[in-house]
Amino acid sequence: MFSRPAIIKLSIVAALVFASLGISPRSTAQGLQQQLESTYALTKPTDDKSDIVTAGAVLILQKDKIIMYAISNQVLPQNTYKAGKLSEGAFGVHDNVQKFGSFIGHPPPSQAQTQSRHFVTGEKFWVTGIAVQSDGVVFTLFSDPYSDVRYQCTLKFVYPKGAAPSTDDVLKTVAEVFKVQQDDSAKSDDKGNQQQQSAAGQAPAADAAPGPWAGPRAACPPRVCESRRHNCRPDRIAWSPVRRGSATTKLPAVPASDRPWRDSLVSRARPG
Repeated sequence: MFSRPAIIKLSIVAALVFASLGISPRSTAQGLQQQLESTYALTKPTDDKSDIVTAGAVLILQKDKIIMYAISNQVLPQNTYKAGKLSEGAFGVHDNVQKFGSFIGHPPPSQAQTQSRHFVTGEKFWVTGIAVQSDGVVFTLFSDPYSDVRYQCTLKFVYPKGAAPSTDDVLKTVAEVFKVQQDDSAKSDDKGNQQQQSAAGQAPAADAAPGPWAGPRAACPPRVCESRRHNCRPDRIAWSPVRRGSATTKLPAVPASDRPWRDSLVSRARPG
C-alpha cells in the first residue's frame, strides 16, 4: 500500500504530465462526457418517471444480463461491466435469495420484497443519465412499461486498474454492451427516396410504351371494300358501298395528310 507522501508525489507527477500535454483531467472527462452523450442521446422522463418527455437514443443490450427495479423502488440497482463480463452484484444475489425464499415457502416480508426484472440480449431501453467518474463511467437506464411497470437501474463500466483508458477505448468498451437502434423514420425516408428514384427511372419506359395504333396509313391492305361496311382500318372508318371496276370510289372525308394514301387506293381500284 502506498504511503501518503508517495501518493502526493504521484499526483504531482500526473499533474505535470497533463500540463506538459496541454490537457487536464477535468478537460479529458468533459470531452469523454460530450462524446458519450453525442453517441448515446439522453432521454428525459417526467418527474414521476411514468412517461417520457423527450426521447433519446434507444439502446439494444448486446450481452446477458442486467437487473432493473421498478420505479416505485427508490433504490437503483447497480450493475457493473468489467473484463468483458456483466455482473448484477449484490442486487442479483438479493433477487435470487428472494426468489429462493418464495420457492421454499418462506417469502421475505412484504416491505422487503422488490419488484425486479432481468434484461437479456436483444432487449431495449433508454438512457437518462451518463456520469464520468474517476474509476469508470455510469449509465442510468430506463425501460418502457412492462405490464404497466417501468424499470430502472445503473450500469457502471469499471476502468481497469492503473491509468484511465483513452476516450476511444471507453467508447469501444461501451459499444460492447450497447448498440444504438437506427431511427425508424430515417429508414422510412430512405425507403421512400428509393421508391421515388425507382419510379423516376421507370418513367421514360412508361412514356415510351406503345399506345393506340398510329402507324402509317399506307400499311392498310390495297384492296377495295365490297361489303356495305368494311372496317379495314383500326380506327374503323366506315366505307360506302362500291363496285369493282367503277371509275369513281366514294370515300369519307379524310385529313389532307391522308390524301396520298386515299388517292393510291383509288388508283388501284380503277380498271387498268
